Amino acid sequence: MKRLNVLIWLFAGLLLMTGCARPGRILMHPAGEYDRQFSATISRTVGYRYHLYIPPADTVNQLYPLLLFLHGIGERGEDLELVKKHGLNNMLLAHDPLSFVVISPQLPDEEWWNSEILNALIDHALDAYPINPERVYITGLSMGGSGVWEVITRYPDRFAAAIPICGWGNRLMVHRAMNIPVWVFHGEDDPVIPLKRSEEMVNALKEAGGTVNFTVYPGTGHDAWTKTYRNPEIYDWLLKNKLKQEK
Repeated sequence: MKRLNVLIWLFAGLLLMTGCARPGRILMHPAGEYDRQFSATISRTVGYRYHLYIPPADTVNQLYPLLLFLHGIGERGEDLELVKKHGLNNMLLAHDPLSFVVISPQLPDEEWWNSEILNALIDHALDAYPINPERVYITGLSMGGSGVWEVITRYPDRFAAAIPICGWGNRLMVHRAMNIPVWVFHGEDDPVIPLKRSEEMVNALKEAGGTVNFTVYPGTGHDAWTKTYRNPEIYDWLLKNKLKQEK
Protein backbone atom coordinates (compact mmCIF):
# COMPACT_ATOMS: atom_id res chain seq x y z
CA MET A 1 0.00 0.00 0.00
CA LYS A 2 2.85 2.41 0.83
CA ARG A 3 4.49 1.67 -2.52
CA LEU A 4 1.16 2.35 -4.30
CA ASN A 5 0.78 5.69 -2.53
CA VAL A 6 4.33 6.67 -3.49
CA LEU A 7 3.65 5.79 -7.13
CA ILE A 8 0.44 7.87 -7.10
CA TRP A 9 2.25 10.91 -5.72
CA LEU A 10 5.11 10.48 -8.21
CA PHE A 11 2.58 10.34 -11.03
CA ALA A 12 0.87 13.48 -9.75
CA GLY A 13 4.23 15.24 -9.56
CA LEU A 14 5.01 14.23 -13.14
CA LEU A 15 1.72 15.75 -14.30
CA LEU A 16 2.57 19.00 -12.59
CA MET A 17 6.07 19.13 -14.07
CA THR A 18 4.79 18.46 -17.57
CA GLY A 19 2.12 21.15 -17.25
CA CYS A 20 -0.87 18.84 -17.62
CA ALA A 21 -2.37 20.08 -14.38
CA ARG A 22 -1.02 23.63 -14.38
CA PRO A 23 -3.52 26.45 -13.71
CA GLY A 24 -4.37 28.46 -16.80
CA ARG A 25 -3.20 25.80 -19.25
CA ILE A 26 -5.70 24.56 -21.84
CA LEU A 27 -5.52 20.89 -22.74
CA MET A 28 -5.92 20.60 -26.50
CA HIS A 29 -7.97 17.81 -28.08
CA PRO A 30 -8.60 16.79 -31.72
CA ALA A 31 -12.10 17.83 -32.78
CA GLY A 32 -14.59 14.98 -32.81
CA GLU A 33 -12.62 12.62 -30.60
CA TYR A 34 -14.89 13.22 -27.64
CA ASP A 35 -14.10 9.98 -25.85
CA ARG A 36 -10.43 10.87 -25.73
CA GLN A 37 -11.24 14.17 -24.08
CA PHE A 38 -12.06 12.27 -20.92
CA SER A 39 -9.08 11.98 -18.67
CA ALA A 40 -9.15 9.47 -15.83
CA THR A 41 -7.74 11.33 -12.86
CA ILE A 42 -6.86 10.12 -9.39
CA SER A 43 -7.01 12.74 -6.67
CA ARG A 44 -6.56 11.05 -3.33
CA THR A 45 -6.11 14.47 -1.73
CA VAL A 46 -9.87 15.04 -2.04
CA GLY A 47 -11.02 11.43 -1.80
CA TYR A 48 -12.77 10.94 -5.16
CA ARG A 49 -11.52 9.71 -8.49
CA TYR A 50 -13.07 11.60 -11.37
CA HIS A 51 -13.40 11.99 -15.10
CA LEU A 52 -12.22 15.29 -16.51
CA TYR A 53 -13.55 16.90 -19.69
CA ILE A 54 -11.97 20.06 -21.07
CA PRO A 55 -13.47 21.34 -24.34
CA PRO A 56 -11.40 22.01 -27.45
CA ALA A 57 -9.93 25.51 -27.49
CA ASP A 58 -7.95 27.77 -29.78
CA THR A 59 -6.67 30.07 -27.05
CA VAL A 60 -4.31 29.25 -24.19
CA ASN A 61 -5.51 31.72 -21.57
CA GLN A 62 -9.26 31.20 -21.56
CA LEU A 63 -11.03 30.51 -18.28
CA TYR A 64 -13.93 28.07 -18.57
CA PRO A 65 -17.08 27.61 -16.51
CA LEU A 66 -17.05 24.47 -14.38
CA LEU A 67 -19.92 21.98 -14.39
CA LEU A 68 -19.72 19.39 -11.62
CA PHE A 69 -21.72 16.25 -12.46
CA LEU A 70 -22.88 13.80 -9.77
CA HIS A 71 -23.87 10.30 -10.91
CA GLY A 72 -26.55 7.99 -9.53
CA ILE A 73 -26.33 4.98 -7.24
CA GLY A 74 -25.59 2.47 -9.99
CA GLU A 75 -22.31 4.08 -11.05
CA ARG A 76 -20.49 3.72 -7.75
CA GLY A 77 -17.37 1.54 -7.57
CA GLU A 78 -13.83 1.37 -8.95
CA ASP A 79 -14.58 1.35 -12.69
CA LEU A 80 -14.51 4.97 -13.92
CA GLU A 81 -16.12 3.89 -17.18
CA LEU A 82 -19.38 3.55 -15.25
CA VAL A 83 -19.49 7.33 -14.84
CA LYS A 84 -19.99 7.62 -18.61
CA LYS A 85 -22.98 5.27 -18.60
CA HIS A 86 -25.80 7.71 -17.86
CA GLY A 87 -26.45 11.40 -17.95
CA LEU A 88 -24.12 14.20 -18.84
CA ASN A 89 -21.05 12.19 -19.84
CA ASN A 90 -23.09 9.89 -22.04
CA MET A 91 -24.45 12.97 -23.80
CA LEU A 92 -20.94 14.37 -24.28
CA LEU A 93 -19.81 11.20 -25.97
CA ALA A 94 -22.72 11.20 -28.44
CA HIS A 95 -23.27 14.89 -29.17
CA ASP A 96 -21.51 18.18 -29.67
CA PRO A 97 -18.98 19.20 -27.01
CA LEU A 98 -19.84 21.68 -24.27
CA SER A 99 -18.08 24.92 -23.45
CA PHE A 100 -17.69 23.82 -19.83
CA VAL A 101 -14.96 22.01 -17.99
CA VAL A 102 -16.88 18.98 -16.70
CA ILE A 103 -15.69 17.10 -13.63
CA SER A 104 -17.50 13.86 -12.82
CA PRO A 105 -16.37 12.30 -9.54
CA GLN A 106 -17.05 8.67 -8.75
CA LEU A 107 -18.25 7.40 -5.39
CA PRO A 108 -16.68 4.26 -3.96
CA ASP A 109 -19.03 1.33 -3.32
CA GLU A 110 -21.56 1.83 -0.53
CA GLU A 111 -20.76 5.54 -0.08
CA TRP A 112 -23.04 8.58 -0.48
CA TRP A 113 -22.18 12.05 -1.71
CA ASN A 114 -20.19 14.01 0.86
CA SER A 115 -20.52 17.80 0.59
CA GLU A 116 -17.18 18.46 2.29
CA ILE A 117 -15.32 16.26 -0.17
CA LEU A 118 -17.16 17.84 -3.10
CA ASN A 119 -16.22 21.30 -1.84
CA ALA A 120 -12.58 20.19 -1.56
CA LEU A 121 -12.78 18.80 -5.10
CA ILE A 122 -13.90 22.20 -6.38
CA ASP A 123 -10.98 23.86 -4.59
CA HIS A 124 -8.69 21.34 -6.22
CA ALA A 125 -10.23 22.00 -9.66
CA LEU A 126 -9.84 25.78 -9.31
CA ASP A 127 -6.16 25.31 -8.53
CA ALA A 128 -5.48 22.74 -11.22
CA TYR A 129 -7.56 23.73 -14.25
CA PRO A 130 -8.48 26.89 -16.21
CA ILE A 131 -11.77 27.61 -14.42
CA ASN A 132 -13.61 30.85 -13.77
CA PRO A 133 -14.48 30.83 -10.03
CA GLU A 134 -17.53 33.00 -10.71
CA ARG A 135 -19.00 30.31 -12.97
CA VAL A 136 -19.12 27.12 -10.91
CA TYR A 137 -22.25 25.05 -11.56
CA ILE A 138 -23.50 21.69 -10.33
CA THR A 139 -25.92 19.05 -11.61
CA GLY A 140 -26.73 15.45 -10.81
CA LEU A 141 -29.26 12.70 -11.30
CA SER A 142 -31.13 10.50 -8.83
CA MET A 143 -28.74 10.02 -5.89
CA GLY A 144 -26.62 12.67 -7.59
CA GLY A 145 -29.64 14.98 -7.59
CA SER A 146 -29.84 14.46 -3.84
CA GLY A 147 -26.13 15.30 -3.66
CA VAL A 148 -26.81 18.57 -5.48
CA TRP A 149 -29.42 19.59 -2.90
CA GLU A 150 -27.08 18.62 -0.09
CA VAL A 151 -24.03 20.54 -1.26
CA ILE A 152 -25.81 23.75 -2.31
CA THR A 153 -27.40 24.03 1.13
CA ARG A 154 -24.07 23.53 2.87
CA TYR A 155 -21.95 25.68 0.52
CA PRO A 156 -24.41 28.21 -0.94
CA ASP A 157 -21.69 30.78 -1.72
CA ARG A 158 -19.88 28.38 -4.01
CA PHE A 159 -22.33 27.92 -6.89
CA ALA A 160 -23.70 30.23 -9.56
CA ALA A 161 -26.60 27.85 -10.41
CA ALA A 162 -27.72 24.25 -9.92
CA ILE A 163 -29.73 21.58 -11.75
CA PRO A 164 -30.91 18.63 -9.60
CA ILE A 165 -32.67 15.89 -11.58
CA CYS A 166 -35.11 13.41 -9.98
CA GLY A 167 -33.47 13.86 -6.61
CA TRP A 168 -34.54 14.57 -3.05
CA GLY A 169 -33.33 16.66 -0.16
CA ASN A 170 -33.99 18.17 3.24
CA ARG A 171 -36.70 20.79 2.75
CA LEU A 172 -35.95 22.22 6.22
CA MET A 173 -32.44 23.16 5.05
CA VAL A 174 -33.15 24.39 1.54
CA HIS A 175 -33.61 28.03 2.63
CA ARG A 176 -29.83 28.20 2.84
CA ALA A 177 -29.72 27.95 -0.96
CA MET A 178 -32.28 30.68 -1.55
CA ASN A 179 -29.76 32.85 -3.43
CA ILE A 180 -28.80 30.12 -5.91
CA PRO A 181 -30.86 29.88 -9.12
CA VAL A 182 -32.12 26.29 -9.33
CA TRP A 183 -33.80 24.42 -12.18
CA VAL A 184 -35.39 21.15 -11.06
CA PHE A 185 -36.38 18.27 -13.37
CA HIS A 186 -38.43 15.17 -12.58
CA GLY A 187 -40.48 12.51 -14.38
CA GLU A 188 -44.18 12.56 -13.57
CA ASP A 189 -44.36 8.75 -13.26
CA ASP A 190 -41.03 8.16 -11.50
CA PRO A 191 -41.34 4.81 -9.65
CA VAL A 192 -37.96 5.12 -7.92
CA ILE A 193 -38.01 8.62 -6.47
CA PRO A 194 -41.57 9.97 -6.40
CA LEU A 195 -42.27 13.33 -7.99
CA LYS A 196 -43.39 14.67 -4.61
CA ARG A 197 -39.79 14.62 -3.39
CA SER A 198 -38.84 17.32 -5.90
CA GLU A 199 -42.14 19.13 -5.32
CA GLU A 200 -41.33 19.41 -1.61
CA MET A 201 -37.96 20.99 -2.33
CA VAL A 202 -39.32 23.36 -4.95
CA ASN A 203 -42.15 24.55 -2.70
CA ALA A 204 -39.81 25.04 0.26
CA LEU A 205 -37.36 27.01 -1.87
CA LYS A 206 -40.12 29.22 -3.21
CA GLU A 207 -41.40 29.86 0.31
CA ALA A 208 -37.90 30.93 1.32
CA GLY A 209 -37.86 33.47 -1.50
CA GLY A 210 -35.57 31.52 -3.81
CA THR A 211 -35.43 31.52 -7.59
CA VAL A 212 -36.49 28.12 -8.92
CA ASN A 213 -37.74 26.66 -12.20
CA PHE A 214 -39.53 23.31 -12.16
CA THR A 215 -39.96 21.05 -15.20
CA VAL A 216 -42.05 17.88 -14.95
CA TYR A 217 -41.97 15.43 -17.86
CA PRO A 218 -45.43 13.87 -18.40
CA GLY A 219 -45.42 10.13 -18.92
CA THR A 220 -41.75 9.85 -17.94
CA GLY A 221 -40.35 7.45 -15.34
CA HIS A 222 -37.07 7.69 -13.49
CA ASP A 223 -35.00 8.68 -16.53
CA ALA A 224 -35.58 12.42 -16.51
CA TRP A 225 -31.93 13.09 -17.30
CA THR A 226 -31.71 12.06 -20.96
CA LYS A 227 -34.16 14.75 -22.11
CA THR A 228 -32.62 17.27 -19.77
CA TYR A 229 -28.98 16.90 -20.75
CA ARG A 230 -29.85 16.86 -24.46
CA ASN A 231 -31.64 20.20 -24.11
CA PRO A 232 -29.28 23.04 -25.10
CA GLU A 233 -31.43 25.52 -23.17
CA ILE A 234 -30.14 24.28 -19.82
CA TYR A 235 -26.55 25.17 -20.70
CA ASP A 236 -27.56 28.63 -21.92
CA TRP A 237 -29.51 29.07 -18.69
CA LEU A 238 -26.54 28.07 -16.56
CA LEU A 239 -24.29 30.59 -18.27
CA LYS A 240 -26.76 33.41 -17.65
CA ASN A 241 -25.96 33.04 -13.96
CA LYS A 242 -22.74 34.31 -12.47
CA LEU A 243 -21.56 34.25 -8.89
CA LYS A 244 -20.67 37.62 -7.44
CA GLN A 245 -17.38 37.32 -5.65
CA GLU A 246 -16.80 39.31 -2.49
CA LYS A 247 -14.11 41.96 -2.81
